[in-house]
Parts: sequence; structure tokens; C-alpha cells
Amino acid sequence: MKKFFIIIGLVSTSFVTLFTSCKKDSFDEFYRDPSTTTETTIDKQFAGITYDFRELIFPSYWNYFVILRTTANRYIQAVGWQNGPNQLLPGAAGVQDRWANYYRGLAQYKEFERVFAAEPEEEQEQSRIYYIAAKILFYDQTQQMVDLYGNLPWSKAGTLNANPADYTTSYAAYDKGEDIYTIILDDLKAISTELNTLTIPQVVMTKFRTQDIINGGSLDLWKRYCNSLRLRMLTRISDAPSFSSRAQTELAEIIGDPSTYPLVTTNDHNIQLEIFDNTNDAYHSRGFRDGIESENGNIAGKAMIDYMVDKADPRLPFMFEKGALSPNAYVGLDPTLTTGAQQQLINGNSDGESILSIYNRSTYSRNQNFPGIIISASEVNFLLAEYHVRNSGDALAKDLFELGIKESIAMLQQIRQGSNNDDAPAPTAPTSTAINTYIANVGWSGNKIELIARQKWLHFNIIQPLESWAEVRRLNYPTFTFRVEPADLQKEVPNRWMLPSSEVTYNTDHYNAVRDQDNVNNKLFWDVN
Repeated sequence: MKKFFIIIGLVSTSFVTLFTSCKKDSFDEFYRDPSTTTETTIDKQFAGITYDFRELIFPSYWNYFVILRTTANRYIQAVGWQNGPNQLLPGAAGVQDRWANYYRGLAQYKEFERVFAAEPEEEQEQSRIYYIAAKILFYDQTQQMVDLYGNLPWSKAGTLNANPADYTTSYAAYDKGEDIYTIILDDLKAISTELNTLTIPQVVMTKFRTQDIINGGSLDLWKRYCNSLRLRMLTRISDAPSFSSRAQTELAEIIGDPSTYPLVTTNDHNIQLEIFDNTNDAYHSRGFRDGIESENGNIAGKAMIDYMVDKADPRLPFMFEKGALSPNAYVGLDPTLTTGAQQQLINGNSDGESILSIYNRSTYSRNQNFPGIIISASEVNFLLAEYHVRNSGDALAKDLFELGIKESIAMLQQIRQGSNNDDAPAPTAPTSTAINTYIANVGWSGNKIELIARQKWLHFNIIQPLESWAEVRRLNYPTFTFRVEPADLQKEVPNRWMLPSSEVTYNTDHYNAVRDQDNVNNKLFWDVN
């Protein structure tokens, strides 16, 4: 069966059924699978958007094994792996799958817009919070897609419901990545203002609290999500010549008025999908185990381990387990070794025991309660620290930098405490002395942007590798060394992913208009350093 989800969008639930019902057959009464329903409402369609984006947020098997294992996690050396031919060339399967999953979510969003617009004006006004929340989540996922692919079929995508008899007329032209960013930032700014005066009827709020599994119906958290997403996006484009003036103006406005523009600044504010029942077939992290542990996927990288050991990072036992043959030391796999030398280390002894460290299984891969992290306090505090470094606020930048580290340490402890697995013994909580010693070891001198970038990288690790890769590309820190062979087609980390082959095949005319830019070595518009 041909899959036209890229441009067509599959916005009607009846059309979505054709492609998704075989995979999504379990949904509780509040989150009924939208692909199996013939009638929909505003609240159900809102749940449908979250449902189709969930695998891009939860640590799912598909996302980690098919996509991240051979791409972003390697580009930022968040993991160790055995070198192979063309290992820096993005795999076609992962590129296609990431694209397809996003457009399934876009399909639900466009159907949501249609359903919302069909309601009477009074109903639209009362249910406005659903529309706002749907937009914020959709824009968040769209920003990530732009940061991966650059240009996208976007503003005109998802029109199949308007052309049900002729899908060929529904193929969408590409929008430039910078134009998509502009539209999103314009709308998020308006949404931020609206949220400060929004009144939600109690009958709507009661139902919204049930349907909103991201923020539990908290208007305050949706404000923080909106403004923190703006902070992330504005920072990312702040060095691009066509955006720098706007970015500086709006960043100053947001950061200078926290009461009007609240942000995610403590772990209590973290924006994430919680696991409310890890036996629920729709919302769980059970696939994390095979996604990480299959085919020697759970190996610590040398760059991360060495830095954390050198600075006495208190996150070490929460993030990693020592190898069975190295009980007194953390050891990461060196990416510059030959494939044969790496294989010997990975294989270990006759019992399969190795000196290599792995990600802590009870914190990460076997933790079926691992949440889907969207925006965390540490990310926001590091972004704020960067802003103040660039704007001569050194003392405040230092405080925010240290707060970001402390919140990262605390977040990992919270995740481990919520785990339902004890294969790795629970580490002892670090003392304040240990935390302060680590902060002192990291220091606050020299290249402070590099210091911030490295702490972002450690905090994101394998939890948010796409955000980490975007920040590494933008800031050019940390720097990594890779082993490449003369026969490798791609000899450096790509700057973006190529567009999927389905675009070349089915959206040919519109693809040809952007063909010249479809090169993994072309930088994105915000990547100017």
C-alpha cells in the first residue's frame, strides 16, 4: 500500500484508519484511538493529537532503535557504538519513519482545526484552551522537524479532507524553514498574551483536566510551556542575521518580565508526558528497554564518561552502571578505535562480561515509568544563563548555570525514584557537599558558552538527543572526534537530514523546487557559526 502521509496529511479520521488502526488498538475511555472512531469532538480530537505525537515524546522502541540509535545519539556521542561503514550518513528508514510519524500528528491537528471551526462561535470561545494547547504542542513538534529537515510541506499540508476524491491535488508545496519559524513565533507571542487573560468555564476545565495528560489542565503550566518554547526558538535563531534583532527584542521582553512571561524554571514546572499506567498499551515506556538494549545499543561513550569522572559528577551512578569487569571505574567506548578493537571490548570475556559502562537500566531503559520529557527546568535555566552571558550579566548567568546543574541532578533522582525496576541498585542521593564540589570543579571561567553547552549536553544525554544535536550544531560545543574510513560517503556529522524518498517519488514537482537544498551538508538557516 502506498503511504501518502507526507503531503496529503490524512486529516480525516476515516482516512487515518487506513494507516494506523492496525497499530493502535488500545485506548482507554478518555483517550479513545482517533483512528477507530467515525465521529469526533473538540476534546477527543485534542487527545488524538497527543496520541499521534506520543511516540516522539515517550522513549519508544521505534524512536530509539530505528531512528536515534544510528543518528543523533551518535552525532553527539551520547552513546558508544561499534564503528561501521558510512556510519555518519542518516539511514533512510529512520529519516522516513520520523517524517511519517510527524505527519500523522499533523493530520490529527488539521482535523482538530476543522472540527473546531465547525462548532458554533460560542462553543469555540468556551473551548479556546483546547485550541491554544493543541497549537503549542503542534508548534513544538514542528520546530523539531524544521531543525531536522529544514524546509517542509507545512502550511498547505493536510488538505485531504477538502479534496477527498482526488488526493493528487492535495500534494503540498514546501515552506522555508525560516518562514515556518516566523509563523510559529508570531502565533506563540499572541498566544502568550491571550493566556494571561483567558477565562475557562468550569465545565470545560473539568473535562480539559482529564484530556490534558501533559499539564493536567494547569493554565499556569501551559503559559510556561508557551514562553519556554519561545525562549528556546528565539535563542536558536538569535545569531541568524534576518532574526537577530527580533530575537534580542523578544528575549529581553520575556526574560525581563517573568510575571507576564512565566517560564519553566524549577522541576515542578517541567513539561512532560507522565506515565499514569505503565500497563496501558497507548501510553507507556515499555519499549525503551529494547530500544536501547538491543544490538549492543546500551554502551556508554568515552567523551561523556571521561568528563563526568574528571569533574566528580554526582549524576554518574544515576546515569551509568559500571562494567562487570571494571567494578571500580566507569569506562566509555572510544569512538576512534578500530572496529576490531571495539568489538573485543564489547564482547568482553567468555561470559559476555565487559569493562564498558552502560546507561543505568533502572533509571532509563527498564524504567517503565520513564516520562516523556518535553521542556525541563535545566534546559530553560541554561538558555537564560546563555542570554545573560551574552548581555553582560555574568553574576546572574553564573547563578542560573549552577541552578541548571542542580535541577538536572534533582530531575535524575526523581526519575530514578519513580522507576519500577531495581536491576541496578538505587544510588545514594548526593550530598550538598558533593554537588557543590562538582560545581566548583566545573568552574565559571574561560569560555562560558562552552561551559553552558557542555552542561546542556550532559543534561540532555539520551533523554532529548534531538534538542542536544540542535544545540551542538548551533554552538559548536562540545566538539567530538569520529573515526571515518576513505570509502565512507559521509566523512563528517551531517548538518541536517535528507528528505525522505517518498517525497521524491510522490511529491515530485514540489520536491524538485527544493532539490538543490536537499543535502545533508547544507546548514540550516539558524546554523551560522
